[in-house]
Parts: sequence; C-alpha cells; structure tokens
Amino acid sequence: MIYLNEKNLKQIGINWGETIKVIEDTVMCLDKKDFSQPIKPYLRYKDLKNRIIAMPAYVGGRFNVAGMKWIASFPDNIKKGIARANSVVVLNNADTGEPIAVINTALLSIIRTASVSGLMAKYFDKTRKLQNFNLGIIGFGPIGQYHLKMFMDLFGDRIKQVSLYDISPINKELIDCKHKDKIIITNSWEDAYSDSDVFVTCTVSKDRYIDKKPKNGSLQLNVSLRDYKAETFDYLKNNIVVDNWDEVCRENTDIEMMHKEKGLNKEDVKDISDVVCRNFLDKTEKGSAAMFNPMGMGIFDIAIGQYYYGQARDKKIGKELE
Repeated sequence: MIYLNEKNLKQIGINWGETIKVIEDTVMCLDKKDFSQPIKPYLRYKDLKNRIIAMPAYVGGRFNVAGMKWIASFPDNIKKGIARANSVVVLNNADTGEPIAVINTALLSIIRTASVSGLMAKYFDKTRKLQNFNLGIIGFGPIGQYHLKMFMDLFGDRIKQVSLYDISPINKELIDCKHKDKIIITNSWEDAYSDSDVFVTCTVSKDRYIDKKPKNGSLQLNVSLRDYKAETFDYLKNNIVVDNWDEVCRENTDIEMMHKEKGLNKEDVKDISDVVCRNFLDKTEKGSAAMFNPMGMGIFDIAIGQYYYGQARDKKIGKELE
C-alpha cells in the first residue's frame, strides 16, 4: 500500500487536461451505470455548521477501483489559522478489496472540484465558443485559487479579464498563476458577477446574496451551492444542470431552495451525463445562461485518486506501507 500527502501530489503536479479527462471518462461510467455510489451521510455534532462526510464509491470502466473519501469541513478553522477542509481518500483493489492507497490531503478534493468545473467549461466552450471572455470568481480560498489556476492554464490566452472578489482582502502580489496581468480585484461581488461570461462561486457563505440577472449566455458554476437567491430562478430555470439530483437537493443548497420555493423538480433539470453524453448544452438557447450545481460525487474523487495513485507508482513517489 502506498501513502501520499500534499507534498507528494505537488511533486506529481497537475495536468488539467488529464484530470478533466479522468472526470469525463468517469461520467461515461456514470451514464453506463458502471458505478456504485450510496448517498453520502453527513456526520454532525455539537456545532452543526461543521460536518464530516463519508463518500464511498466504486468506478468501473478503465478505473475498476473502489474506495472512500472522508472529508471534514469546519468553517471556523480559518479563524484559528488552520485549513477549513481536511480529507483522506482510501483506495481499494476492486477485485480483492485490499487497500492499495491512502491519500491524505484535501488537495485531491480541490483538484477534483476544479476538474469537474473544467469539464463543464470544456463542453460549454464546444457550444458557446469561449473567446475573449470575462471570468469572475467569488471566494478566493483554496477552491477559488485552484479554479483560477485551472482556467488560466486552459483558457488563459482567450480570457479578456478575470474579476476576483472575497470578503477578506486579496493580495494580487501573492497570486500564483499564468496571465496574472489580466486579474483585477473588485470591491463587490456585483462587480465580479455582472459582466462575467463564466462565473464561479467558491465561498463558504451562510446567507444567499446573488439576486441579480446573470449575463446573457453565461455559464454559472455554482460550486459553493448556497449563493443564489430565489429570484434568480426565473433567469436560469431552463438550463439547470446538476451532478446528481438526489445528492444536491438537500442540505440547504440553492437547488433544494428552488425545489421548495419555486417548484423545481428532478425532471426539470439535466445531469452531468446529459451534458457529456447527449450534448445538452448544444440544445439550449445561445443567449440564455446555464447553471451547474455540483454537490460532489464520490466516483470523481475515487477516479482522481486512482489517477494520482498510478502517477505515484510510475514516478516512484510516496511512501510504501506494510
């Protein structure tokens, strides 16, 4: 069995084209029902804003691997100077059940999250032709930072401007990414939102605040899931995509709110396999905004974990455990 930590993943590096292809191939397994993924339980105790989530999954196809992500999210950790999220992924040989890897770093989950967004952007680009476009990111913790890296690596030459906003001050000098000259720090979320062709929420907001119409024809990547007020539903209702309805329509997400307050139902949305396998975005009105709401699927974490396990084996990185 091999043990990997954050330092090891950084040694291997991030090839966004490859990690996005991993997610794409996993979606193919999802569409073929070649997977297993129980609804993930949330463990809560004492302070109920904290949670530890178990995400067991099996992915077939070229992966043929099982495992589980065990991820803790404690928002007040930021005030203590420690990471909000801590995550461990265990991989098992799918044929024998033997553990083959322990990956002890939240970076794996961050890479998965940004790669899922990258897959949606890839298919959006196929139909809407992202060119000379504006990118907006709200929330600039680790999730926001790696979304910026991903977009700059893959689309940097085609990005006109990047608008960043966070309630905490952002020091542009400390940002590490390509095409840094295209970045501006805005004074409000509205400034980052109003003219963005691709807009990403990466916050830990407790209260919804987005109440304005999105830019016509834009892609709204609602990564943090609790940012859009009910009044935005009318602008987005025809083009709402989720990763998994049963997962995302709970835990006070925007999708659950739209379900309860606006009558949004499972048959009214598309899932990620409709985008990848049935070209859903190509069937939408080009001037309408599309919204993607990813709750986070264990199959994606296990597939990305398998990818880094293979990379570590090839490069002889990590620690062998008995």
